[in-house]
Amino acid sequence: MKASQQHPSIDAFLLEVADVVNTTLDLDTLLTRVAGLVRKIINYDIFAILLVNEKAQELRIRFQVGHPAEAIERTRIKIGQGITGAAAQTREPVLVNDVSKHPEYITSVSDVRSELAIPMIVKNKVIGVIDIEAPQKNYFTEEHSRLLTVIASRVAIGIENARLYTRVSNQAKSLLLLNEISRELTSILNLDQLLKRVGELLTRVIDYQMFSILLLDPMGEKLQHRFSLRFQENIHLKHDIPLGRGLVGYAVGKNEAVLVPDVRKDSRYIMLNPETRSELAVPLVYKGKVIGVLDLEHTKRGFFTEDHKRTLTTLAAQIAIAIENARLYEQIVKQERRLEQDMALARELQHHLLPASLPKMTHAEVAAKFSPARAIGGDLYDFLRYSGGYLHGIAVGDVSGKGAPAAIYAALASGILRSHSQEEPGAAEMLSIVNLSLSDRPIDAQYISLIYAIWDDSARTLRLANSGLPRPMHCRKGKVTRIDATGLPLGLFASAEYEETAIRAEAGDVFVFFSDGILDARNRAGELFGSGRVEGLVCEFAGEPAQKIVDSIYNAVCDHAVGVETFDDQTIVALKVKAGRARK
Repeated sequence: MKASQQHPSIDAFLLEVADVVNTTLDLDTLLTRVAGLVRKIINYDIFAILLVNEKAQELRIRFQVGHPAEAIERTRIKIGQGITGAAAQTREPVLVNDVSKHPEYITSVSDVRSELAIPMIVKNKVIGVIDIEAPQKNYFTEEHSRLLTVIASRVAIGIENARLYTRVSNQAKSLLLLNEISRELTSILNLDQLLKRVGELLTRVIDYQMFSILLLDPMGEKLQHRFSLRFQENIHLKHDIPLGRGLVGYAVGKNEAVLVPDVRKDSRYIMLNPETRSELAVPLVYKGKVIGVLDLEHTKRGFFTEDHKRTLTTLAAQIAIAIENARLYEQIVKQERRLEQDMALARELQHHLLPASLPKMTHAEVAAKFSPARAIGGDLYDFLRYSGGYLHGIAVGDVSGKGAPAAIYAALASGILRSHSQEEPGAAEMLSIVNLSLSDRPIDAQYISLIYAIWDDSARTLRLANSGLPRPMHCRKGKVTRIDATGLPLGLFASAEYEETAIRAEAGDVFVFFSDGILDARNRAGELFGSGRVEGLVCEFAGEPAQKIVDSIYNAVCDHAVGVETFDDQTIVALKVKAGRARK
């Protein structure tokens, strides 16, 4: 390990920090990218990001490199204790040149001699600590401390945004488990399979004995048993419950969770299972409307707790969405042939939504490639021609999620783009128009990251604005740079504003736009394809036609991820400037 390394310029460094924070709302992806960013300025072996558990007032490891596996789970550092606890309490960086002489040092990794802890603060609140340790004395410097403080201040904002988006309960056994359950449930479109899987997955967080899902009938007058388990055996119940009756009827009627430690002491209880002593009923709510109820029972009095109630309430929101999604597809799923026909039609329709041909330009050529992770995907690209013939709009987008919901949202965004292209807005203005249109019709857990560029083929200038996609690349005379263009995704915040960047191009210049499915493609070892590989390919093939550039990047991504299931849609668009005079 070297005590120092070459640092990037502060401006470029700050741009890269902003890029890391602004291009993802997934907490795991954010922390992984932060770790890579820190490594560029400090060549570490031992690294951790600890987040504050507000209820316990302690720090817990959320991401780490170099810590022993057994230490990750047991590490609980009270605010004020140890070096990281001191950083959280004092709200100041703590640099220790020799931990053996520090009375508060808490050993996690053997042979550590120096440590640097930087608090992460947002809205005047400490949310965590970035901690780096080294086996040498006097390894860290004040410059390291200053640079890491810059990262921490911006990463704190990204972490808070990610927390708001994921919205999971801090009382759950683990954030990873809740996310895993949510992801699995939203991928099941057969209602019967979904309800069975809900019952199976719930046992991983609550050790119930009896479980039922009751759904409102089409008239909204009674609850019908749709799926039930009794001591892990599937049983079929035909007993319907009118709204307002029993604990489940009360939960639905009042739209609130009901926790009863002893059902025999509650007059609302309807005795269907003589063994039942405690019960927990949580309504399923979708877009403000109650669609059913989850009901757990146990033979032990007082078995269910407030933590169980919070956990089930958190999961119920995802389960309700999954049930509604499954209901939409239930009729199609029952008829396999109809499903195949509809999916084939969907693929064909998405193909027709993409440009039928590439625009012909005098001073530039373009190429594009779109590869969905599933049969249909949520990425898009489009070319929009302005009046006069020399202005061309270029759109590249990436919708959150995958599959049919993302594809439909992409079609909505594409329609908005095309409907407003006749107004010939500027790049930033077009993003604002799409953002307002999507914000007016919000869809749960849906947003789109979009780059919109306008190529002036006469003047050979490119104007562009970005709303969350990875920053595009610009290659000139063998040197690749990332264009300074970032912004919030569309459809999340109606008040978001976007900035426009203008570039006067030269003959031979290459501009490459891509979705994060390119950067985040993983190989069997879990390594990301990353922006460095893309930059190298753009530089290597800059002298080739635009289609060759696109194909080279896409093929390299496929080779990198061979044998690994594609988890995200992949889109690439390249624009190459031809030789010739431009209009002044």
